Amino acid sequence: MSHPWKFSRAGGFDQVRIATGADLVALGEGQLDQKLWVALACPTTGIEFDERTLKLIDTDGDGRVRAPELIAAVKWACERLKSPDALVAGAPALALADLDETDEEAKLLKATARTVLSALGKADAKAISVADASEASKAFDAEPFNGDGVLPAASAPDEALKKAIEDILSTIADAAKDRSGAPGLTAASLAAFVKDAEAHLAWLAEGDAPAVSGLGPATPAAHAALIAVKTKVTDYFARAKVAAYDARALAAVNGEEKQYLELAAKDLDVSAAELEKLPLCQVGADRPLSLDKGVNPAWAARVAALREHVVRPILGDRSALTEAEWNTCVAKLAAHDAWVAAKQGAGVEKLGRERLAALVGAPRSGLEALIAKDDERAAESKALESLEKLVRLHRDLMTLVNNFVSFRDFYSRKAPAVFQVGTLYLDQRACELCVAVSDAGKHASMAPLASTYLVYCDLKNAKGETKQIAAAMTAGDVDNLMVGRNGIFYDRKGADWDATVVRLVENPISVQQAFWTPYKKVLRMVEERIATRASAESAAQDASLTTGVDAASATAGGAAAAPPAPRGFDVGTVAALGVAVGGITAALGALLQAFFGLGIWMPLGVVGLLLCISAPSMAVAWLKLRKRNLGPILDANGWAVNAQAVVNVPLGASLTKVAVLPPGAQRDLSDPFAEKRRPWGLYLVLLALLGAALFAHQRGWLDAWLPPELDHGTGAAPAAEPAAGATSG
Repeated sequence: MSHPWKFSRAGGFDQVRIATGADLVALGEGQLDQKLWVALACPTTGIEFDERTLKLIDTDGDGRVRAPELIAAVKWACERLKSPDALVAGAPALALADLDETDEEAKLLKATARTVLSALGKADAKAISVADASEASKAFDAEPFNGDGVLPAASAPDEALKKAIEDILSTIADAAKDRSGAPGLTAASLAAFVKDAEAHLAWLAEGDAPAVSGLGPATPAAHAALIAVKTKVTDYFARAKVAAYDARALAAVNGEEKQYLELAAKDLDVSAAELEKLPLCQVGADRPLSLDKGVNPAWAARVAALREHVVRPILGDRSALTEAEWNTCVAKLAAHDAWVAAKQGAGVEKLGRERLAALVGAPRSGLEALIAKDDERAAESKALESLEKLVRLHRDLMTLVNNFVSFRDFYSRKAPAVFQVGTLYLDQRACELCVAVSDAGKHASMAPLASTYLVYCDLKNAKGETKQIAAAMTAGDVDNLMVGRNGIFYDRKGADWDATVVRLVENPISVQQAFWTPYKKVLRMVEERIATRASAESAAQDASLTTGVDAASATAGGAAAAPPAPRGFDVGTVAALGVAVGGITAALGALLQAFFGLGIWMPLGVVGLLLCISAPSMAVAWLKLRKRNLGPILDANGWAVNAQAVVNVPLGASLTKVAVLPPGAQRDLSDPFAEKRRPWGLYLVLLALLGAALFAHQRGWLDAWLPPELDHGTGAAPAAEPAAGATSG
């Protein structure tokens, strides 16, 4: 029968509630579908969680805790205890009575715990704490033999074995680390060294054979001198053969003239790479190789070594070398050359023949005995590590599960989540959603997908320590946020850090802010245009003033320069300005006529106009706020978030607290330095009333209250008087 899981709705998706020991048991048995997990992996560093606990869970040591590793840890812990309910409280100490007496490993852990407590002077203690287990583990790690199978130099009982370990470790590129952190030998690495040493010694013995060492002790030097010029000498005789084949090729095989011109154009250096590319000496048809005169300066020293160490011992002293004689020299050293190519144990060669022979003797046996002695404590080492793991899981497992399988701590807002590393105070706000960042550039390349306004800060404390964070701004406005601003960051331990903004990832913070965004953009654009125009005018005036001063200086002492003729008005410009003003006036009149034509609906017209301007910005903000989530922010830090963990507007408002006056605070609104402002609000109200009155008068709504001469002629016209002298007929 499957476990009856309970889910709650948070962050826009269903999250499992893990609150009982039965829940943990079912989780350890893999009964919860991983598609329902909020995260499937988290890093072991950069989060507010005990790093040692995470490393004990991270069995493959890759720096990340994955879902299978967490499941295995939950199952292991539940099986060691009488009741998994002991894990729910997260107590810092594990009661020995809670260990399961029927489990063999639990029995061993209980015995180990009693031994540890006794060694710490707490033999009567009924529980072992994380501090007790950590102290015992550190003490055990520092012992010469701690059961990890790694033998550091400090574990050697005498100087001879210590020197042997150090010499062998000098040949190992990536030595294993002892529990104390020091590099050391393992049975495998010692065996590999012995194998290489024996192979190298056997190879050296082969080199002592007369066939290989044809020139005796001088053979290595002769071989080195031969190899240094072998390719170049072979090249010379090949060129000589080409010259003998066709005389037209003679100039080409000796090097083109332009090569010498390029060399001559520089400061000459006999070791120049361009000079090394030329032949050893002047090539002629079947001409022998000169060993003393006309040798390429870049190769002169190496040719001299060839003559000294190879030619003279094999052929006798001579100043030139034919191809047949060269082949004789090569054949004489061919066996030695093949022996060198078959070298064995090159990695241990630097210790020398005598030292290698000594190390594969008695020291080898002594080191093998020490490693075996260390292995004898492997069971004790494993038991102590398991005890520390169980005590830490007893304290930390429930917290990890509720920040991994679900994000209960984050969405309940009762305690910070493990990925929240502190609080950033900046621009009268406290940002609680702050995550550690190892590389701001890399993090910022992915984090914008979270649709969240992010502020990246460099942190530095009084000790000179530095780190980086990314803080989510989820409330307030962004008008005063910019790169270079400073704030204060408080980590989870309460320590303060200086914070400097180094990067911004801009996204909407709220729909209310988006309402004013178009107007702020227009205002900024106008301010920038005015500033640009004023700067240009100022520069033009400065240039004009400079020109005038220069002209006045040039005419000083002579006749005064005639003043510049006044510029006349351009008729075309005036006409264009008139047309523009007329068009603007007509458009404004049409707009006002339409606006006043709304009558009593004019307020709705104002609202409609504002919405027409702000609606696009508000729509974009609304759409982005609906997509605002934690996933990309945490994924950029090495998490594997398995859900769209939404950060909606109410949650965002709780994550960024804006400054407000405390309850009961008294506020004095009189500011002696406040700028005097005109009552623009009153002016606008009066203007609106005047417009409404004009509109009402135009419609005749005010005729009943106006004198006859101001009405619209709606009253009866006076009767005309009869003309004088008119008769009634």
